[in-house]
Amino acid sequence: MEDVKKKIEKLREEIRYHDYKYYVEDNPVISDAQYDKLMRQLQEFEEKYPGLVTPDSPTQRVSGKPLEKFGEVRHRIPMLSLANANSSEELTAFDSRIKRMLGIPMNRDRYKDIEYVAELKFDGLAISLAYERGILVNGSTRGDGFTGEEVTNNLKTIRSIPLRLMTKPPLPVIEVRGEVVMFTNDFKNLNREREKSGEPLFANPRNAAAGSVRQLDPSITAKRKLTMVSYGIGHSEGKTFSQHMEVLKYLKESGFMVNPNTSLCKSIQEAIGFCEKWEKKKESLSYNIDGIVIKVNNLDLQKRLGEVTRSPRWAIAYKFPAEQETTKIKDIIVQVGRTGALTPVAIMQPVEVGGVTVERATLHNEDEIKKKDVRVGDTVLIQRAGEVIPEVLKVIKEKRTGMEKPFVMPRHCPVCQADVYRPQGEVVSRCTGIACPAQIKERIKHWTSRNAMNIEGIGDAHIDEWVDSGLIKDPADLYFLKKEELLKFERMGDKLASNILNAIDKSRRTTLSRLIYAMGIRHAGEHIAEVLASHYDLGELRKATKEDLQKIQEIGPTIAESIEVFFKQKETEVFLNKLENAGLKISREKLISRKLEGKQFVLTGALSGFTRDEASKLIKQAGGRVTLSVSKNTDYVIAGTDSGSKYDKAKELHLKILNEEEFKKLIG
Repeated sequence: MEDVKKKIEKLREEIRYHDYKYYVEDNPVISDAQYDKLMRQLQEFEEKYPGLVTPDSPTQRVSGKPLEKFGEVRHRIPMLSLANANSSEELTAFDSRIKRMLGIPMNRDRYKDIEYVAELKFDGLAISLAYERGILVNGSTRGDGFTGEEVTNNLKTIRSIPLRLMTKPPLPVIEVRGEVVMFTNDFKNLNREREKSGEPLFANPRNAAAGSVRQLDPSITAKRKLTMVSYGIGHSEGKTFSQHMEVLKYLKESGFMVNPNTSLCKSIQEAIGFCEKWEKKKESLSYNIDGIVIKVNNLDLQKRLGEVTRSPRWAIAYKFPAEQETTKIKDIIVQVGRTGALTPVAIMQPVEVGGVTVERATLHNEDEIKKKDVRVGDTVLIQRAGEVIPEVLKVIKEKRTGMEKPFVMPRHCPVCQADVYRPQGEVVSRCTGIACPAQIKERIKHWTSRNAMNIEGIGDAHIDEWVDSGLIKDPADLYFLKKEELLKFERMGDKLASNILNAIDKSRRTTLSRLIYAMGIRHAGEHIAEVLASHYDLGELRKATKEDLQKIQEIGPTIAESIEVFFKQKETEVFLNKLENAGLKISREKLISRKLEGKQFVLTGALSGFTRDEASKLIKQAGGRVTLSVSKNTDYVIAGTDSGSKYDKAKELHLKILNEEEFKKLIG
């Protein structure tokens, strides 16, 4: 076993090295085929010896089931926002203010110069990564600066984020700060794909990066090409630094990407020169920046200067002037995305902004249009600032003629004519049609997924082909497919077609909770589907009113209304009748008791008497809920042997921690 451990660790070290060369330095030293071979060898070892799998293994980048919501992480050191400067005069004033606060004496009618570090300001999503003994234990968004959302599993999918740090010996604790960005070409490719599938386009790379990191399903994040650039350390134990440039050097040695376009400036005049240079050169970069960050290099001086409210006194962001133009709105259309979201889009007279001709802008939602009072025929001021899709800043009301037409969100989907539903408290209106062509590919992909109907062998490419050819128009059509129809498609052999049809046939026997989850009802995730299945059969659920549904402890008005609206649609009735004709046999899971109803559990470590799935099933049968991450909403943490960071976090939050014997007593 010692030899096996050594071989596995050697493979991991080699893969980490090649990840760094490829994703951080952009300088690969082996071919993709050679890299894939190393990864396959590691996967084979770990499949053979599952007890040797570690959280920092390169195979663990995409892991974990989709979450219903994110947990929270309290930052050890707050992630403060920066004060802004819009001119060289404001930067000079910032420099003078610092010198006065530090009491730097005048010398020949001027203050002694302070050393600054000037860095490009990335236009992305700020994140914090916590490492313990060199291993990534959690990752979170900035949030309100003090508490962020835990998005560890999503951040693990980003290859430029090391799961294990390269510096040795590792520090006991280090919290690394950085920005997740999407490069311009990757952003354009993503929007091109979204346009093809009828999904709303992202307004800019920043929104795309933020939206990708905040997906509840890590497998979606993994498909997006994201990069993390580190720019600082929030907290560390076991090592002290004297200069910010020393911090950046250490981060690079640890395996992080650090932007090479960083300059040590001997004075504020040098920093201003750096800003002016990159204001002219920013379009040559392969990613978006929206300014320059200027920081005092000396960390002792930073401590002396401190913070004011939510901004450090020792740093400032110089913001580039935005590129703006005026144009006229010719029309406002509505696009329907893959989740049924209706997005109003302004169609404008073509205008050149920052060297790019633009003729459409997202208006985000109905509330945003009302807030800005945007009407068809209005003359508007738009801003691009390096963005692909511009933003409508404001309406120039002085140019109104009285012929402008207010926008009204349609009550029926412009694609399938199903009802449009906007839950109370939400800004997005959605199509409720289960067979809506704009959503159908994603609905079928969701239907076949592992936690839904679990139909193996059907890939995304198959679904795209079948829908594009008109062979299937909703998930129920899968149950009427014939082998001769499948064999007409390329790369579809007799054996594959048989396997797919067998998998479809196998899914005809399912549970009610799987069926409810598979239908993709808004707000009805796996847990809510299980709760509904424990209270109703399918016939009862179809007739349930929102008042009936709200009598269940875990179902509030938003979820109840969403379920009622879904089952009221004619399209839903037609769909369920098709499933009945397809011969689906639906069994119903019954609760053994309700003693754990409303209670939330997290499992960590190995239990001797149960597998993780068996323990989860027992909790659910007693009405409880199992989640992946520990938060203040967790009622119990079940801790087996070799419990990890979840156990530590539970202690930190003073949660109820049960060992295996206590768990057995609890569930009876």
